[in-house]
Amino acid sequence: MAFVILLSACGISAPPKSSSTSPEQTSSQPTNIASAYSTLTTLEPYSNLRYLDFVNGSRQRYELNEYNSEEIYTYTFNQDTILEGNAALQSQILEEGKNPGLGIIELHNQGITGKNVNVAIIDQPMLTDHPEFAGKITSYYDTGCETDTNSGSMHGPAVTSILAGTTTGVAPDVKVWFAAVPSWKADSKYYADALNWIVSENQKLPEDEKIRLVSVSAAPSGEGSPFTENLQMWDDAVKAAQEMNILVLDCRTNENTGFIFPCFFDPTDRENVSLCSGGFPTAPNPLPDYLHYICAPCAYRTMAEEYTADKPSYQYWGQGGLSWSIPYCAGVLALGWQVRPDLSPEEIIRILFETAASGKDSSRIIDPPSFIKAVRNFTPST
Repeated sequence: MAFVILLSACGISAPPKSSSTSPEQTSSQPTNIASAYSTLTTLEPYSNLRYLDFVNGSRQRYELNEYNSEEIYTYTFNQDTILEGNAALQSQILEEGKNPGLGIIELHNQGITGKNVNVAIIDQPMLTDHPEFAGKITSYYDTGCETDTNSGSMHGPAVTSILAGTTTGVAPDVKVWFAAVPSWKADSKYYADALNWIVSENQKLPEDEKIRLVSVSAAPSGEGSPFTENLQMWDDAVKAAQEMNILVLDCRTNENTGFIFPCFFDPTDRENVSLCSGGFPTAPNPLPDYLHYICAPCAYRTMAEEYTADKPSYQYWGQGGLSWSIPYCAGVLALGWQVRPDLSPEEIIRILFETAASGKDSSRIIDPPSFIKAVRNFTPST
């Protein structure tokens, strides 16, 4: 059985070491019973502690004197990770991490959930039975991954749940066309084949059910791309999709598809856009060239995980990469298209930029409630 745990080209990696301090715990958090320990902890903030039983050397259990319970929110872990003495706090962080933040849940409460909006995702192969998106995958296409059909990957279910997850997703009621690609092969042909399949599927749909956007947490061509073969094929496929009014979002720089930049919110107040900062928790970086980029969250999120059929789970990331920002932004755009299906890709992106908020470092941060309000009131220019 082959498992895919390779990461995408969008900067997800084992988080670097950091000496950053944690935010104060709220009164609702469980008591920190590790505070009485005087033994020096060994785990640095933002360490990756996910336990994968099929990976040699993967560790499951950590004793109280091996980690800092005040830094649990920074760690990357999954449901199988055991942090002795802090099971309740760990479970709370995992649960709170399902909230996309930035006012998304309130929009859901208003019925703005991406209903009747069709989207597509190109990513690593995944199993489709996870409760976060079971029944939402309208069509699944494998471009040639050559993996066991009973095994999944880390990346595919994660991005899908960020965009469309029932409890973790920005737009939980969208319908998804999913194209699986072998991102571990340095060949853009697979991504181009995936996008061409999406274009073909779109041609079969009625006018009012067209695929609006494609979320691609990779850079299959362009500056800094890790791919070495058939890069032009991706460029050609993107052009074909755009000619059909399909918005393509990817990780390329200096392209009209790559306008998203990572940011992170304050995990103790994830609804407050003014407390967001550009970059990553371990490497804050004010948004460059804000006229051409907009920030979307990449950290302190819980998402789906499933490596073996019928064994769905969850993983929490204290820090991710641009890979997590792409589907987040895609989900927000899907919410906008539910409210105003008449808007073109150019119009909806224009509104997204015009309604961006200023974070605490002056980065331009995606602001879903302001975006939806402006979408409602938008009048196309004549």
